[in-house]
Amino acid sequence: MSRSKRTPSASIPVLDAGDPDDPRPPSKSQLKRQMTALQELGERLVTLPKDKLKQLPLAERLYEAVREAQRITSHEGKRRQLQYVGKLMRDTHVEPIQAMLAKWEGDSMEEIAAFHQLELWRDRLLADDEQFTAFMNLYPHADAQPLRALIRAARKEHAANAALLPGHEPQRKHFRALFQEIKRLQAAASGTAPAAAPDDEDEDD
Repeated sequence: MSRSKRTPSASIPVLDAGDPDDPRPPSKSQLKRQMTALQELGERLVTLPKDKLKQLPLAERLYEAVREAQRITSHEGKRRQLQYVGKLMRDTHVEPIQAMLAKWEGDSMEEIAAFHQLELWRDRLLADDEQFTAFMNLYPHADAQPLRALIRAARKEHAANAALLPGHEPQRKHFRALFQEIKRLQAAASGTAPAAAPDDEDEDD
C-alpha cells in the first residue's frame, strides 16, 4: 500500500549506485555504503511526524515498522527496530522518498529565509525613521498612519523593557504586533496567505 508534514534538517543519505555502465557487480565496499545509506534513510524516517510519513510512498509494512520504532522507548528495543526498518529499506524504491525529503528541506529553508526578512524589516523600522519611506515604497498598499502608531508603540515598549529591573518580565505585545503586521503586508503583496513562521512568539529583541 502506498502512503502519501521542524526539524531542522539533516542531510539526506544518498545511495552510491556506482557506474551504471560498468557490467561488474558492486564491490563489497560499495554494497556496504549502500546498506549504510539505506539504514540512515530509514532512521531519518523515524524522526518524521506522522503527517509527513503519510505523504511518503511507503509500503504498509515499512510504514508500520517506522511507527513502531517511534513508539518504542527502550534503547535496545529501538536499536533492534531501527535495524528492522533498515532491512525493509533494502526492498524499497527510495528515489521518490529522497525527492520528497529534499523538497521539504528546500521549502523549510525558504520559510526560514522569509522569516528572517520579516525580522530584518521589523528591526529597521524600529531603528531608523528613514526606513519607513523605503518600506512604504515596497508595500504601497500599507496604511501609513496605523503602521507609524504601531512602530511608536513598539519603540516605547522596547525602551520600557530596557529600563526594567532584573527579575521583571519584558513586554512584547507591540513588538510582536509589528512583526505580524509586516508579515500580513508581505503576504498581501505576494497574493498568498501568511506563511507559518518558526514560532512567531519567540522573536528576539
